[in-house]
Amino acid sequence: MQDTILEIKSLSMDANGVGHLENEDGSQGKVVFVEGALPGESVSFTTFKKKKNWEMARMTTLHRESSMRVQPKCPHFNMCGGCSMQHLEPTAQVAIKQRVLEDNLWHIGKVKPLTVMRPMYGPTWEYRYRARLSVRHVVKKDTVLVGFHEKHSAFVADIQSCEILPRHVSDLLLPLRALIGSLSLYNQIPQIEVAIGEGVTALVLRIMAPLSADDEVKVKAFADQHGIQFWLQTKGPETAAPYYPLGPDLHYLLPEFGIKMPFKPVDFTQVNHYINRVLVAKALRLLDVQPQDRVADLFCGLGNFTLPLATQAREVVGIEGSTTLSERALDNAKANGLSDKTTFYTRNLFLVTAEHLVELGKFDRMLIDPPRDGAAALCEALVELRQTRADLLPRRLVYVSCSPSTLARDAGILVGAGYVLDKAGVVNMFPHTSHVESMAVFNLAS
Repeated sequence: MQDTILEIKSLSMDANGVGHLENEDGSQGKVVFVEGALPGESVSFTTFKKKKNWEMARMTTLHRESSMRVQPKCPHFNMCGGCSMQHLEPTAQVAIKQRVLEDNLWHIGKVKPLTVMRPMYGPTWEYRYRARLSVRHVVKKDTVLVGFHEKHSAFVADIQSCEILPRHVSDLLLPLRALIGSLSLYNQIPQIEVAIGEGVTALVLRIMAPLSADDEVKVKAFADQHGIQFWLQTKGPETAAPYYPLGPDLHYLLPEFGIKMPFKPVDFTQVNHYINRVLVAKALRLLDVQPQDRVADLFCGLGNFTLPLATQAREVVGIEGSTTLSERALDNAKANGLSDKTTFYTRNLFLVTAEHLVELGKFDRMLIDPPRDGAAALCEALVELRQTRADLLPRRLVYVSCSPSTLARDAGILVGAGYVLDKAGVVNMFPHTSHVESMAVFNLAS
């Protein structure tokens, strides 16, 4: 353990202040990551994890304060692990995320965008329309806790409110604690999934034992009192089923395109509905789809991009790794009157090859929206396609990413396939967290 003064020079991807110890000869020494510290600040710290080349520490005293520092809105910020940046002014948060993206593109992918796009902003509070809340019965406190985990801990944070959840959900945290504490299986509900649609809030109780008759009465009364919908999940996500009341169904809207998107509370949907609308509209503008174009939407999910694309293109092909998702995306296309312009396939895009792309035929545009692992196999397949069937390469790609490091890796591969990184920028999907959502545009070099 040590307590010394450190000058903070930058911020890490996890929103920790970064400084360096000084060697005996005055040279720069080991890096120290300090929780709660900001660039330009002078702090004292206490190390809680030490490795050969770095240390993790907590700030103990703030000697010189950054102009970017603000008072966290949430009283639980210092303890709860749900947010990591509330002490940093929101526009500064986005600027740091933009720097993270640019640094990753250069250091990992060895590429720079020709244009850095202006960041996409949305509400900074009450934006989280999907969340997974942990539940824990604490014997020593004789109470049930409902919330996010504590920082660097498996313990559930003892929170009474949450500023990033919509107010009506935040207001449910204490009533939920009381409800679960009153049930016979109070210690057999490890999590609650929250999903909010247009006019509907669904809570999925992960239950390890059946509800008793008395439990059912209490759960139904809670749903009636608070105007929410309960689902029950007995095992994996596929077992989640509506419980009470039955209907109406969850859905979200993409009004610019006239799309109504049904979903289940355990489905992957964007947590920030406002930003999702901005994201979809921006992606389609950047893709610049023409009425005669045939477009591919890879990692299409429920059709979040596929269906809006189908309002503009001649044909859109959505590809997803799950047969269930592919079928439900088709159902969504039918429900929106777009099945005649959409086709859905199930393919493992982590194993895709140039031969698979040849089988799918010529695409004029391609939208790629992978999970955190990125789309390396797809990008490598495009490299091979350039060598064997360059005539099949899409003229423009828009890549939506939730991981700047895998986007950077894939950007380097795509440049090797003959593409130019035209534009890149961040999307502030998760304010007050270190999560970086981004978008990049690639044009085929002439």
